[in-house]
Amino acid sequence: MLNAIKAELLMRKLEFESEIVESIYLGGGTPSILTIDELRLLIATIYENYNVSKNAEITLEANPDDLTADKIKALSHLPINRLSIGIQSFFEDDLKFMNRAHNAQESKKCLTEAIKYFDNITIDLIYGVPNMTNEKWLENLKIAFEYNVPHISSYALTVEEKTALHNFILKGKVSPLDENVTFEHFNILVEETEKQGFVQYEISNFGKPNYFSKHNTSYWLGEKYIGIGPSAHSFNRMERAWNISNNAKYMEAIEKNKLPLEVEKLTLNNNFNECIMTGLRTIWGISYQKIETEFGACYLQQLKENAQPFIEKGLLEVQMHSFSSSTLVTTKKGKFLADGIASDLFII
Repeated sequence: MLNAIKAELLMRKLEFESEIVESIYLGGGTPSILTIDELRLLIATIYENYNVSKNAEITLEANPDDLTADKIKALSHLPINRLSIGIQSFFEDDLKFMNRAHNAQESKKCLTEAIKYFDNITIDLIYGVPNMTNEKWLENLKIAFEYNVPHISSYALTVEEKTALHNFILKGKVSPLDENVTFEHFNILVEETEKQGFVQYEISNFGKPNYFSKHNTSYWLGEKYIGIGPSAHSFNRMERAWNISNNAKYMEAIEKNKLPLEVEKLTLNNNFNECIMTGLRTIWGISYQKIETEFGACYLQQLKENAQPFIEKGLLEVQMHSFSSSTLVTTKKGKFLADGIASDLFII
């Protein structure tokens, strides 16, 4: 698999020959299971074949149970300068419910070691978990704050069909998710992170100043990116592509010097809807001037008409920056509903 990933990096370098790489994200799976030498090989392959910025953000996604003290120390000697740690919760019963491989003690132990060697750390936390009280959610956040991590990504628990959780709910073994509880947890999250100096720069992402994720921000601002490996997605503003998800078929195709990906040509409507979806999730909002420049006056007019009912309900607002510059953003009340609002602003 490592050889296949390295080969794909070589096969696709011409796609990025005129680009400067500002972010490298080793994730979408659990790359922390790789050895230090294997990680060094992958990173070296990127540096040898792509134009990597001197200030590139290089993130490793990791599970707490993979991050021993020795592993963290060794990682700090690689070009990796940011860790994304899948904590999810600091409580044992939550982790068992979510079928996580690590336990609460491992979460705390790995964070204690990680902050010795890495300044830039983000952790994932999940809210809206059945039987998680507001007090318990507050305690989760309090523990996170004690480690002084500069970035937190926090998501509501969701139920996907054909998963164990979905079956447990159908059989009555687990209570259905309560949207009111999820909403309360979201509001607590926003209030408590703000008290600690975090900026909610995207619906689910909270960063201290100078610690916003370059990688995630590039997605929301519509930057070009390449995804390498099985299931990885790529985007170049004109097309969206994704690699086959089957590991064996992926490696077989690479061995034959073929890229195992499907490509979707993006229409003007596709790009407009993407701009709406990502823009409403961020503090930067949707620039009216950008919409008019990239899509035309008719798209801007349609957006204004579709947005008006949400403005009247206090869910959206227009921020005027100058006579010729204004953006459409969600209000505090509208943030939790951003995805639903965005879908109503789409042009089909």
